[in-house]
Amino acid sequence: MKKMLVTGGTVLVSQRVARYFADKFDVYVLNRNTHPQCPGVHLIQGDRHDLGNRLHGYHFDAVVDVTAYDETDVDCLLNALESFGDYILISSSAVYPETALQPFTEETPTGVNRFWGKYGTGKIAAEKAAQARIPSAYLLRPPYLYGPGNNIYREAFVFDCAMGNRPFYLPGDGSMKLQFLHVDDLCRFIHIILKTHPKQHIFNVGSRDAVTVREWVRACYEAAGKSPEFITVEADTEQRNYFPFYNYAYFLDVKRQLSLMPDTKPLAEGLREAFAWYAENGEAVRKKPFFAYIEQNFQEGP
Repeated sequence: MKKMLVTGGTVLVSQRVARYFADKFDVYVLNRNTHPQCPGVHLIQGDRHDLGNRLHGYHFDAVVDVTAYDETDVDCLLNALESFGDYILISSSAVYPETALQPFTEETPTGVNRFWGKYGTGKIAAEKAAQARIPSAYLLRPPYLYGPGNNIYREAFVFDCAMGNRPFYLPGDGSMKLQFLHVDDLCRFIHIILKTHPKQHIFNVGSRDAVTVREWVRACYEAAGKSPEFITVEADTEQRNYFPFYNYAYFLDVKRQLSLMPDTKPLAEGLREAFAWYAENGEAVRKKPFFAYIEQNFQEGP
């Protein structure tokens, strides 16, 4: 069986990638062993910044680098790898400046995005380092990822609102659009790349359509078997204090992805899966103090 190295392997994307490929490849995960490991994988314990000879003697047919956030991360891993085939970097749509024409295409020049700041510029640097070292590297740029295992307080926050029978404080009229991708669709697309080796090496990856925040919240409530009561919050209120997304709408052109993978998981189905996971694993989510802000500032209405 071919061997795959996944950096991370214990949280959201890297964990889902390791699980997805565990019965398709001989999967090795590289992490510091501070969280439970996925079943069916081999652990290589270490910090990617201090690997020494831990990867010597291995040949990996594929490397899926999920945990590279800047050029140092990329260089440290590549310096430690002795032999490998395909290299896939999980980058981010944060590499596109918010001032660029939308929808962002793979040809849109990368640049500083004031909403994503250092995270975005770090991913740009990681991409450049990977391309300089491995001209055949594949770069994947997802929007917001969701699904089972999501430890970021996004859909889980809305699930908490729904299960607490709370009204939902909606930014403005709720028309701001968001684009998502289910983590399993990301895994499926990685698999397609490894099987087909497309000539393009940079891909935006995401759902075919964007949804408004009102539609997204409603879908989250419905996944929990509830229906939301909306309360409008004036646009000049800093929405990251009470809502899990920036006041920033963007949309990716994913035609290149759809030519290889025409379908993605419907949002309603993906959110039902996310809710089922959260009901059993709520302690794994890093919660933010949204409710404290709401109670302090919106108790009498926004």
